[in-house]
Amino acid sequence: MTAMVGGLWDSLLGEGRKWWITATSDSHVHWTRGGSDFWPGEYSKTYVDARRDYADIMDGLRTGRIFVTTGDLIAGLDVTASHAGRAATVGQTVTVKRGRDNDVEIEIRFMPPKSKNGNGDRPRVHRVDIIAGDVTGPVTNRDAAANTTTKVVARYGTGDFRRRGDEYVIRYTLRDVTSKGYIRVRGTSTDEMEPAADGLESPWDDLWFYSNPVFIDVA
Repeated sequence: MTAMVGGLWDSLLGEGRKWWITATSDSHVHWTRGGSDFWPGEYSKTYVDARRDYADIMDGLRTGRIFVTTGDLIAGLDVTASHAGRAATVGQTVTVKRGRDNDVEIEIRFMPPKSKNGNGDRPRVHRVDIIAGDVTGPVTNRDAAANTTTKVVARYGTGDFRRRGDEYVIRYTLRDVTSKGYIRVRGTSTDEMEPAADGLESPWDDLWFYSNPVFIDVA
């Protein structure tokens, strides 16, 4: 439901709902003991932008200051949308003033892991996608689970990443924004254009990360 562009998650976001995703880390029987599960945090992780304080962590979860990753594909992620001196990051809203310049500048900064993951690998991000959709309000069909306005608006490969210190930086301009919407970001270690259903491949060879959305308002 997270992986499908224009699917259920995008349907909720398109209604204007502040619906944040987190990574599951449910563990029953570990794979070393004959099961198929990982230890909590061994494979999938939820990162919250917060101080080392319980109240601030809970506030970060409630307000969407979150990104998720599998297999320690990345260790840090910041997504910022800016317009006319105003900026917003994940979980927040940037307002575009109607006028001649309706462009929104997107900056993505991600940090590779500094140590090996639970499989002993040092994974690398192969591609980063920027996904955008419209916010059109509540739908009349309550069984609908799609947002047809949502699409991948830009893809960046390893040759497009710019190194800045410990981070990689990507910049993109969302042109002529005249209606409410949102952007979100995902990345992968694979060359799959869209996440495929899990088969018999090793989960460590199919890694992804996802940001929560930045909303865009127009006034």
